[in-house]
Amino acid sequence: MGAEPVQSWIQSALDRYEASLLRYAAGVVGSAAAPDVVQDTFLALCRAEPEKVEGHLGPWLFVVCRNRALELLREGSRLRPLEEQDVTGNPDSEPWRRVERQQSFGRVQHLLQELPDRQREAVMLKFAAGLSYKEMAEVMELSVSHVGVILHTALTRLRVLLAEPSEVLGVGGGL
Repeated sequence: MGAEPVQSWIQSALDRYEASLLRYAAGVVGSAAAPDVVQDTFLALCRAEPEKVEGHLGPWLFVVCRNRALELLREGSRLRPLEEQDVTGNPDSEPWRRVERQQSFGRVQHLLQELPDRQREAVMLKFAAGLSYKEMAEVMELSVSHVGVILHTALTRLRVLLAEPSEVLGVGGGL
């Protein structure tokens, strides 16, 4: 490919995958570090030979993104809990609704951390990144059926955990 077709190909990849890569990376390293991880992912794409990536671009990008995010975590970065992120949605929403959403997101984030690494990764790839089972299988280097089993097991476990009662505000004592 010449310079212009390569630039067009990279721009097309950016337009198609940037948002889902950002969601996925935010789920791994937090929303503050996610843009850096995605930028590094696209810089790797700029250095890659298009012929070697063509045909499996999406999964390739997610593998690079995952590897960079995990590298960043190993370098000492920490996950940022969802309850710290802006979950207000509408600035005019009532404060109690914001608190309720924050508690729900916080609980889901906590429950995701209870899952084994492979199950948590499958949930993030499916719901944060929006990948198909085939794409997930390529990223996770597993068969499509194995990915399906892992995701099913994870969702079943999350349903069980969500059904368990939780302490809402940690306020004890009687009236």
